[in-house]
Amino acid sequence: MRLHIAFLVAASLCLLQKPFAAAENFEENDFAEFEDFDEDEFIVGNTASDGQQPGSVDSNSNSGKANINANTAQDNDNDFAEIDDNDEDEAVVEDEENEFEHFQDEEEFEGFPATMGDQDEVKLADTKKSEPKLTMAKVPMHFRTHWDSYWLEMLMLAGLLAYFANYLYGNKKNSTIASLWLSTHKSLLEDNFVLVGDDGKKETEASTFSFIKESESIYTLWCSGRTCCEGMLVELKMIKRQDLVSLIAGIMKPVHDQLHIKVEMSPDSMDNFVFCVANKKQATKMFKEMNDLSKFCTLVNKADEKYNMPGYSLLSEVAEASSSLLDSRLIAALNKYSHLIEYIHVSDQFSGPVQQDDPNTLKQPEVKRILHCGFNMPAKIDMEEMKPLLILVLYLMERIKRFRLSKEGKSKSDKNRARVEEEFMKNTHAARAEAAAQRREEKRKAEKEKVLAIDDPDKQRRWEEKERKRLEKKRPKMKQLSIKAL
Repeated sequence: MRLHIAFLVAASLCLLQKPFAAAENFEENDFAEFEDFDEDEFIVGNTASDGQQPGSVDSNSNSGKANINANTAQDNDNDFAEIDDNDEDEAVVEDEENEFEHFQDEEEFEGFPATMGDQDEVKLADTKKSEPKLTMAKVPMHFRTHWDSYWLEMLMLAGLLAYFANYLYGNKKNSTIASLWLSTHKSLLEDNFVLVGDDGKKETEASTFSFIKESESIYTLWCSGRTCCEGMLVELKMIKRQDLVSLIAGIMKPVHDQLHIKVEMSPDSMDNFVFCVANKKQATKMFKEMNDLSKFCTLVNKADEKYNMPGYSLLSEVAEASSSLLDSRLIAALNKYSHLIEYIHVSDQFSGPVQQDDPNTLKQPEVKRILHCGFNMPAKIDMEEMKPLLILVLYLMERIKRFRLSKEGKSKSDKNRARVEEEFMKNTHAARAEAAAQRREEKRKAEKEKVLAIDDPDKQRRWEEKERKRLEKKRPKMKQLSIKAL
């Protein structure tokens, strides 16, 4: 009996000691609660597995408490087990391989490829769909069997070859014509001129007997050293044979090779008159375009019947000059070489084509005394047929030199020149007045600057007084009317 009592006392003391120890551990350790649960879990687990151990309390007396503690420990074990599981999930480090696992969720991304390989396949399929399908044309290995495919290129090549061939041929032919004309007229030019073929570049005063090539179709020859003239310019204006387009255009509108001879007469070897004889078409054109013919000459009515030169028109300023120059020799040449002679123009007021009226022009254009002749070359390029035309030009030079106007003729020509001068002065009066006013203003301004530059008050005062008086003179004078009172 005593042994039973002692055993119960010892057991109760042990049970009382455990709570105090747990309280001390709880105070010292913040995580003691979780440790207790861990211990209880361990104990409960061992109790459940091993059953009742010897030396434990009586099962009958402590069965209610054991059941309650076991249920409570089991519930707590389940709760903290879930917490531990969540902690383990949060503590898991994501690998690079699992970084894009959410793309594999079929519910979230519908129709999205599950793997990267599938994505690459989809991209390649889209690229193939977007790229156009290229089909290579079947080109024959040798194009020589298909010359008809290059007809346009061959046509262009043939055109270029024809153009260059025509250029060489036309250039050569024009040069040949110029050389043929010079060789035919060389002796005649040597007999009448000291210098033939001067290009103005060589220091030696010797004849070169050669044309100056201005272009592929224009050749010039300067001759000088003869009385009654300053010089003679021979100009060959030939068809542009080197230009295939010009040749084709010439089929529709035929043109001829032309020879222009321009003689500058000496001032004392020619009287003042203007004269021109030309075929009817050329005379109308020259009358409109040439300045001296439009201002000084009039068209003579029925000149072809009066002077027996059918097909020609006459532009004359003084009638006696026309009668004197149109002698039997010139009339015979006009009738014989009517297909070659274009015009013969004699003038002491030659200034070129008509210029547009410019009010700022204060001086009349410079004039020259000239004998200007235009001839067509024969179609067969027979230079012997053209030799009499050069002789005719030399004859006209001598004829103009010997001709002198009568007093009435001189008076008429002088009146015409005075009339033209007066018309020019009227047309340019406003411009000349403006220019004179500008010159006066510039002179006055320069005088003022000169006076102000001198440190002399007396001179400045006198100049200002002078200017004041000048301005008062310019003011219009007002008449003073006196009214008498009634």
